[in-house]
Amino acid sequence: MRVAVVGSGLAGFTAYQALRRVLEPEEIAVFGTDDDPAAAFRRHAAAIRQRAMRSESDGHCLPATFPGLAFRASVARRSPAPLVGTAFDRFHPTVGEFLAHVERLRSRSGWERSLVRSRIERVRAVEGGFELDAAGVFPHVLVATGHPGLHVPEELRGDSRVVHSYEPHDYASSVTVVGAGLAAATEWLNALAAGSEVVSVRRREAVRQPLNVPREYFSRRGLAGFHRLGHAERAARLRTLLAPSYPPGRAFDEPLATAAREDRFRIAEQVNGTEQVICATGFRRGFEHDPLLARLVDEHGLETAEGWIVLAPDSTVPALTDETRTLSLAGVAAQWAFPAADTLTGARYVAHGLLDRIKACRTR
Repeated sequence: MRVAVVGSGLAGFTAYQALRRVLEPEEIAVFGTDDDPAAAFRRHAAAIRQRAMRSESDGHCLPATFPGLAFRASVARRSPAPLVGTAFDRFHPTVGEFLAHVERLRSRSGWERSLVRSRIERVRAVEGGFELDAAGVFPHVLVATGHPGLHVPEELRGDSRVVHSYEPHDYASSVTVVGAGLAAATEWLNALAAGSEVVSVRRREAVRQPLNVPREYFSRRGLAGFHRLGHAERAARLRTLLAPSYPPGRAFDEPLATAAREDRFRIAEQVNGTEQVICATGFRRGFEHDPLLARLVDEHGLETAEGWIVLAPDSTVPALTDETRTLSLAGVAAQWAFPAADTLTGARYVAHGLLDRIKACRTR
Protein backbone atom coordinates (compact mmCIF):
# COMPACT_ATOMS: atom_id res chain seq x y z
CA MET A 1 0.00 0.00 0.00
CA ARG A 2 1.33 3.43 -0.92
CA VAL A 3 -1.19 5.86 0.58
CA ALA A 4 -2.42 6.15 4.16
CA VAL A 5 -5.45 8.05 5.41
CA VAL A 6 -5.35 8.73 9.14
CA GLY A 7 -8.96 9.07 10.25
CA SER A 8 -12.07 7.11 9.23
CA GLY A 9 -14.65 9.90 9.53
CA LEU A 10 -16.43 11.76 6.75
CA ALA A 11 -13.38 13.81 5.71
CA GLY A 12 -11.25 10.68 5.38
CA PHE A 13 -14.11 8.83 3.66
CA THR A 14 -14.66 11.59 1.10
CA ALA A 15 -10.94 11.79 0.39
CA TYR A 16 -10.91 8.01 0.00
CA GLN A 17 -13.56 8.20 -2.72
CA ALA A 18 -11.37 10.61 -4.68
CA LEU A 19 -8.28 8.44 -4.21
CA ARG A 20 -10.22 5.43 -5.51
CA ARG A 21 -10.38 7.10 -8.93
CA VAL A 22 -6.76 6.06 -9.51
CA LEU A 23 -5.95 3.61 -6.71
CA GLU A 24 -7.28 0.20 -5.75
CA PRO A 25 -8.48 -0.48 -2.18
CA GLU A 26 -5.36 -2.55 -1.52
CA GLU A 27 -3.19 0.51 -2.30
CA ILE A 28 -4.87 2.61 0.40
CA ALA A 29 -4.78 2.05 4.15
CA VAL A 30 -7.41 3.90 6.17
CA PHE A 31 -6.65 3.97 9.89
CA GLY A 32 -9.57 4.60 12.22
CA THR A 33 -11.72 3.21 14.99
CA ASP A 34 -15.15 3.49 13.33
CA ASP A 35 -16.30 1.22 10.51
CA ASP A 36 -19.08 3.70 9.79
CA PRO A 37 -17.58 6.96 8.42
CA ALA A 38 -20.73 8.85 9.41
CA ALA A 39 -20.72 7.60 13.02
CA ALA A 40 -19.76 10.94 14.63
CA PHE A 41 -22.02 12.95 12.34
CA ARG A 42 -24.88 10.55 13.01
CA ARG A 43 -24.52 11.01 16.79
CA HIS A 44 -24.31 14.79 16.57
CA ALA A 45 -27.24 15.10 14.17
CA ALA A 46 -29.38 12.88 16.39
CA ALA A 47 -28.48 14.92 19.48
CA ILE A 48 -29.72 18.20 17.99
CA ARG A 49 -32.62 16.53 16.13
CA GLN A 50 -31.19 17.72 12.81
CA ARG A 51 -33.40 16.87 9.84
CA ALA A 52 -31.79 18.69 6.91
CA MET A 53 -28.22 19.24 5.82
CA ARG A 54 -26.84 22.74 5.71
CA SER A 55 -24.61 21.80 2.80
CA GLU A 56 -25.71 22.37 -0.77
CA SER A 57 -25.90 19.94 -3.69
CA ASP A 58 -22.11 19.51 -3.71
CA GLY A 59 -22.12 18.47 -0.05
CA HIS A 60 -21.61 14.79 -0.87
CA CYS A 61 -18.81 12.22 -0.71
CA LEU A 62 -18.39 11.53 -4.42
CA PRO A 63 -15.08 12.38 -6.12
CA ALA A 64 -16.51 15.04 -8.46
CA THR A 65 -18.78 17.96 -7.61
CA PHE A 66 -21.28 17.18 -10.39
CA PRO A 67 -23.62 15.42 -10.55
CA GLY A 68 -24.42 16.26 -6.95
CA LEU A 69 -27.30 15.41 -4.66
CA ALA A 70 -29.63 17.97 -6.29
CA PHE A 71 -29.29 16.23 -9.67
CA ARG A 72 -29.97 12.86 -8.10
CA ALA A 73 -32.96 14.25 -6.22
CA SER A 74 -34.34 15.77 -9.43
CA VAL A 75 -34.09 12.41 -11.17
CA ALA A 76 -35.65 10.52 -8.25
CA ARG A 77 -38.51 13.02 -7.84
CA ARG A 78 -38.90 13.66 -11.58
CA SER A 79 -38.85 17.35 -10.82
CA PRO A 80 -36.43 20.19 -11.65
CA ALA A 81 -37.12 21.84 -8.28
CA PRO A 82 -33.94 20.56 -6.53
CA LEU A 83 -31.75 21.81 -9.40
CA VAL A 84 -33.50 25.18 -9.41
CA GLY A 85 -33.12 25.44 -5.64
CA THR A 86 -29.41 24.72 -5.74
CA ALA A 87 -28.85 27.72 -8.02
CA PHE A 88 -29.86 29.89 -5.05
CA ASP A 89 -28.21 27.82 -2.26
CA ARG A 90 -31.68 26.63 -1.22
CA PHE A 91 -31.41 22.91 -1.82
CA HIS A 92 -30.77 21.01 1.39
CA PRO A 93 -31.00 17.20 1.34
CA THR A 94 -32.39 15.52 4.41
CA VAL A 95 -30.07 13.88 6.91
CA GLY A 96 -31.62 10.55 5.97
CA GLU A 97 -30.87 11.08 2.27
CA PHE A 98 -27.29 11.98 3.06
CA LEU A 99 -26.74 8.97 5.33
CA ALA A 100 -28.20 6.67 2.68
CA HIS A 101 -25.77 8.20 0.18
CA VAL A 102 -22.84 7.47 2.52
CA GLU A 103 -23.99 3.88 3.02
CA ARG A 104 -24.26 3.26 -0.74
CA LEU A 105 -20.71 4.53 -1.29
CA ARG A 106 -19.41 2.57 1.66
CA SER A 107 -20.75 -0.71 0.33
CA ARG A 108 -19.47 -0.31 -3.22
CA SER A 109 -16.15 1.55 -2.87
CA GLY A 110 -14.02 -1.10 -1.15
CA TRP A 111 -13.93 0.87 2.11
CA GLU A 112 -13.95 -2.26 4.28
CA ARG A 113 -10.99 -3.69 2.37
CA SER A 114 -8.91 -0.59 3.08
CA LEU A 115 -9.95 0.01 6.69
CA VAL A 116 -7.43 -0.82 9.41
CA ARG A 117 -9.09 -0.66 12.83
CA SER A 118 -6.38 1.18 14.68
CA ARG A 119 -5.86 4.62 16.19
CA ILE A 120 -2.67 6.30 15.00
CA GLU A 121 -0.98 8.36 17.71
CA ARG A 122 2.07 9.63 15.86
CA VAL A 123 3.08 10.59 12.31
CA ARG A 124 6.87 10.93 11.98
CA ALA A 125 8.86 11.93 8.90
CA VAL A 126 11.48 9.31 8.03
CA GLU A 127 13.43 8.30 4.97
CA GLY A 128 11.00 7.15 2.32
CA GLY A 129 7.91 8.80 3.75
CA PHE A 130 6.12 8.86 7.08
CA GLU A 131 6.08 6.31 9.84
CA LEU A 132 2.67 5.72 11.42
CA ASP A 133 3.23 4.16 14.85
CA ALA A 134 4.03 0.50 14.19
CA ALA A 135 1.90 0.35 11.03
CA GLY A 136 4.81 1.00 8.69
CA VAL A 137 6.09 3.75 6.40
CA PHE A 138 3.95 5.36 3.71
CA PRO A 139 5.21 7.84 1.09
CA HIS A 140 1.88 9.67 0.96
CA VAL A 141 -0.24 10.39 4.04
CA LEU A 142 -3.47 12.31 4.53
CA VAL A 143 -4.29 13.24 8.13
CA ALA A 144 -8.04 13.65 8.69
CA THR A 145 -8.46 13.34 12.45
CA GLY A 146 -11.56 15.56 12.64
CA HIS A 147 -12.59 18.04 15.31
CA PRO A 148 -10.51 17.83 18.51
CA GLY A 149 -13.38 17.47 20.98
CA LEU A 150 -16.44 19.42 22.07
CA HIS A 151 -16.02 22.95 23.39
CA VAL A 152 -17.59 24.03 26.68
CA PRO A 153 -16.80 27.58 27.89
CA GLU A 154 -14.45 27.59 30.86
CA GLU A 155 -16.89 29.40 33.12
CA LEU A 156 -19.55 26.70 32.59
CA ARG A 157 -17.42 23.63 33.23
CA GLY A 158 -18.56 21.81 36.33
CA ASP A 159 -22.06 23.35 36.24
CA SER A 160 -24.48 20.46 36.81
CA ARG A 161 -27.06 22.09 34.53
CA VAL A 162 -24.77 22.01 31.49
CA VAL A 163 -25.01 19.63 28.55
CA HIS A 164 -23.39 20.06 25.16
CA SER A 165 -25.80 20.27 22.23
CA TYR A 166 -24.01 17.36 20.51
CA GLU A 167 -24.58 15.07 23.49
CA PRO A 168 -27.91 13.23 23.97
CA HIS A 169 -30.38 15.33 25.97
CA ASP A 170 -34.01 16.31 26.49
CA TYR A 171 -35.29 19.78 27.39
CA ALA A 172 -36.18 21.26 30.79
CA SER A 173 -39.03 23.72 31.26
CA SER A 174 -36.57 26.62 31.15
CA VAL A 175 -33.46 26.44 28.96
CA THR A 176 -30.50 28.70 28.23
CA VAL A 177 -28.80 28.03 24.89
CA VAL A 178 -25.25 29.37 24.65
CA GLY A 179 -24.07 30.03 21.09
CA ALA A 180 -25.16 31.72 17.88
CA GLY A 181 -24.53 29.18 15.11
CA LEU A 182 -26.68 26.59 13.38
CA ALA A 183 -26.62 24.19 16.33
CA ALA A 184 -27.79 26.99 18.64
CA ALA A 185 -30.56 28.07 16.26
CA THR A 186 -31.70 24.46 15.92
CA GLU A 187 -31.75 24.09 19.70
CA TRP A 188 -33.85 27.26 20.09
CA LEU A 189 -36.52 25.68 17.91
CA ASN A 190 -36.19 22.24 19.53
CA ALA A 191 -36.64 23.61 23.05
CA LEU A 192 -39.55 25.84 22.03
CA ALA A 193 -41.26 22.88 20.34
CA ALA A 194 -40.81 20.93 23.58
CA GLY A 195 -42.68 23.66 25.46
CA SER A 196 -39.65 25.26 27.11
CA GLU A 197 -38.99 28.90 27.82
CA VAL A 198 -35.74 29.72 26.03
CA VAL A 199 -32.99 32.24 26.72
CA SER A 200 -30.35 32.82 24.04
CA VAL A 201 -26.92 33.82 25.33
CA ARG A 202 -24.41 34.88 22.69
CA ARG A 203 -21.20 36.87 22.53
CA ARG A 204 -22.12 38.52 19.24
CA GLU A 205 -25.13 38.98 17.02
CA ALA A 206 -25.69 35.93 14.86
CA VAL A 207 -24.49 36.03 11.24
CA ARG A 208 -27.13 34.93 8.72
CA GLN A 209 -25.78 33.16 5.64
CA PRO A 210 -26.91 30.07 3.69
CA LEU A 211 -23.60 28.18 3.92
CA ASN A 212 -21.12 28.05 6.76
CA VAL A 213 -18.59 29.96 4.61
CA PRO A 214 -19.61 32.44 1.85
CA ARG A 215 -19.90 30.85 -1.57
CA GLU A 216 -17.04 32.92 -3.05
CA TYR A 217 -14.53 30.91 -1.00
CA PHE A 218 -15.58 27.74 -2.78
CA SER A 219 -14.31 29.20 -6.08
CA ARG A 220 -10.83 29.27 -7.58
CA ARG A 221 -10.86 33.07 -7.78
CA GLY A 222 -11.94 33.50 -4.17
CA LEU A 223 -9.29 31.06 -2.98
CA ALA A 224 -6.57 32.77 -5.01
CA GLY A 225 -7.19 36.01 -3.15
CA PHE A 226 -7.29 34.16 0.17
CA HIS A 227 -3.97 32.43 -0.55
CA ARG A 228 -2.28 35.77 -1.25
CA LEU A 229 -2.98 37.02 2.28
CA GLY A 230 -0.14 37.27 4.77
CA HIS A 231 -0.21 35.15 7.90
CA ALA A 232 -1.72 37.74 10.25
CA GLU A 233 -4.32 38.86 7.72
CA ARG A 234 -5.23 35.29 6.79
CA ALA A 235 -5.72 34.31 10.44
CA ALA A 236 -7.93 37.38 10.94
CA ARG A 237 -9.93 36.51 7.82
CA LEU A 238 -10.45 32.96 9.05
CA ARG A 239 -11.72 34.19 12.40
CA THR A 240 -14.25 36.35 10.56
CA LEU A 241 -15.27 33.65 8.10
CA LEU A 242 -15.67 30.99 10.78
CA ALA A 243 -17.81 33.09 13.12
CA PRO A 244 -21.04 31.28 14.13
CA SER A 245 -23.84 31.64 11.60
CA TYR A 246 -27.13 30.08 10.56
CA PRO A 247 -29.26 30.36 7.40
CA PRO A 248 -31.71 33.23 6.86
CA GLY A 249 -35.39 32.52 6.30
CA ARG A 250 -38.81 32.03 7.81
CA ALA A 251 -38.02 28.55 9.12
CA PHE A 252 -36.15 30.23 11.99
CA ASP A 253 -37.59 33.74 12.01
CA GLU A 254 -41.29 32.95 12.35
CA PRO A 255 -41.13 30.50 15.31
CA LEU A 256 -38.73 32.80 17.16
CA ALA A 257 -40.88 35.88 16.55
CA THR A 258 -43.98 34.04 17.76
CA ALA A 259 -42.19 32.77 20.87
CA ALA A 260 -40.84 36.26 21.62
CA ARG A 261 -44.37 37.71 21.49
CA GLU A 262 -45.47 34.99 23.92
CA ASP A 263 -42.53 35.87 26.21
CA ARG A 264 -41.04 32.38 25.71
CA PHE A 265 -37.88 33.47 23.86
CA ARG A 266 -35.47 36.25 24.74
CA ILE A 267 -31.82 37.23 24.42
CA ALA A 268 -29.58 37.76 27.44
CA GLU A 269 -25.96 38.73 27.96
CA GLN A 270 -25.07 35.96 30.38
CA VAL A 271 -26.24 32.63 31.75
CA ASN A 272 -28.90 33.02 34.43
CA GLY A 273 -30.95 30.71 36.65
CA THR A 274 -32.67 28.46 34.10
CA GLU A 275 -33.00 24.77 34.87
CA GLN A 276 -30.84 23.67 31.96
CA VAL A 277 -27.90 25.15 30.02
CA ILE A 278 -27.19 23.81 26.54
CA CYS A 279 -23.78 24.68 25.13
CA ALA A 280 -24.21 24.94 21.38
CA THR A 281 -20.63 26.09 21.21
CA GLY A 282 -19.23 23.66 18.68
CA PHE A 283 -15.79 22.18 18.89
CA ARG A 284 -12.41 23.12 20.29
CA ARG A 285 -10.31 25.07 17.81
CA GLY A 286 -6.61 24.87 17.21
CA PHE A 287 -4.14 22.11 16.39
CA GLU A 288 -2.87 22.10 19.98
CA HIS A 289 -6.08 20.35 21.06
CA ASP A 290 -5.37 17.41 18.72
CA PRO A 291 -2.64 15.24 20.30
CA LEU A 292 -1.45 13.83 16.96
CA LEU A 293 -1.16 17.25 15.31
CA ALA A 294 0.38 18.85 18.39
CA ARG A 295 3.06 16.14 18.45
CA LEU A 296 3.64 16.53 14.69
CA VAL A 297 4.22 20.28 15.12
CA ASP A 298 6.47 19.84 18.15
CA GLU A 299 8.66 17.06 16.74
CA HIS A 300 9.14 18.64 13.31
CA GLY A 301 9.18 22.32 14.24
CA LEU A 302 6.35 23.15 11.86
CA GLU A 303 5.32 26.74 11.19
CA THR A 304 2.05 27.76 12.82
CA ALA A 305 -0.09 30.88 13.02
CA GLU A 306 -2.62 31.56 15.77
CA GLY A 307 -3.77 27.97 16.18
CA TRP A 308 -3.43 26.86 12.55
CA ILE A 309 -0.64 24.84 10.97
CA VAL A 310 0.65 26.83 7.99
CA LEU A 311 -0.08 24.87 4.82
CA ALA A 312 0.55 25.22 1.10
CA PRO A 313 -2.47 26.12 -1.07
CA ASP A 314 -3.00 22.41 -1.87
CA SER A 315 -3.19 21.66 1.90
CA THR A 316 0.18 19.95 2.09
CA VAL A 317 2.70 20.59 4.89
CA PRO A 318 5.51 22.45 3.04
CA ALA A 319 8.39 21.44 5.32
CA LEU A 320 7.58 17.72 5.01
CA THR A 321 6.44 17.48 1.39
CA ASP A 322 8.73 17.16 -1.64
CA GLU A 323 9.01 15.27 -4.95
CA THR A 324 9.12 11.91 -3.18
CA ARG A 325 6.61 12.19 -0.35
CA THR A 326 3.45 14.04 0.63
CA LEU A 327 1.84 14.94 3.93
CA SER A 328 -1.60 16.56 3.62
CA LEU A 329 -4.07 17.72 6.25
CA ALA A 330 -7.83 17.49 5.79
CA GLY A 331 -10.89 18.59 7.71
CA VAL A 332 -10.80 21.46 10.18
CA ALA A 333 -6.98 21.31 10.29
CA ALA A 334 -6.87 22.32 6.60
CA GLN A 335 -8.70 25.64 6.93
CA TRP A 336 -5.42 27.50 6.36
CA ALA A 337 -5.57 26.25 2.77
CA PHE A 338 -9.37 26.10 2.29
CA PRO A 339 -11.61 28.06 4.68
CA ALA A 340 -14.44 25.54 4.27
CA ALA A 341 -12.11 22.56 4.75
CA ASP A 342 -14.42 21.03 7.37
CA THR A 343 -17.08 20.53 4.68
CA LEU A 344 -17.30 17.63 2.25
CA THR A 345 -16.36 19.99 -0.58
CA GLY A 346 -13.25 20.84 1.40
CA ALA A 347 -12.38 17.17 1.80
CA ARG A 348 -12.59 16.73 -1.98
CA TYR A 349 -10.38 19.79 -2.49
CA VAL A 350 -7.67 18.33 -0.25
CA ALA A 351 -7.93 14.87 -1.82
CA HIS A 352 -7.50 16.20 -5.35
CA GLY A 353 -4.43 18.14 -4.24
CA LEU A 354 -3.00 14.93 -2.80
CA LEU A 355 -3.80 13.04 -6.01
CA ASP A 356 -1.94 15.64 -8.07
CA ARG A 357 1.09 15.17 -5.82
CA ILE A 358 0.91 11.37 -6.09
CA LYS A 359 0.69 11.52 -9.88
CA ALA A 360 3.71 13.83 -10.05
CA CYS A 361 5.76 11.83 -7.55
CA ARG A 362 8.88 10.46 -9.21
CA THR A 363 8.82 7.32 -7.07
CA ARG A 364 5.20 6.49 -7.94
